[in-house]
Amino acid sequence: MERYERRYLQVDAEFLPDGKVLPKTLYWESEDGTVLPFSIDRILDIERAACLKAGGFGLRYRCLIRGRRRELFLQENNRWFVAVKLPGDR
Repeated sequence: MERYERRYLQVDAEFLPDGKVLPKTLYWESEDGTVLPFSIDRILDIERAACLKAGGFGLRYRCLIRGRRRELFLQENNRWFVAVKLPGDR
């Protein structure tokens, strides 16, 4: 069985006058400590949802990043996270 955990990220976001928060860039820290920026190409959907893989709840942003679909979550405490597979799981 695959296991996941939440990885919290730094995210640059745009705050719109109507109250929407739109993520623009996320920063991924690699194993060697290098921080890599990834621009969010497009937001496909925003809804309140639970992260079924790693737990947690908040706004789920379904995004396109480098042509691939990804889910990015914004918790009530203004922390951003993604679900990542734990090493050794298939």
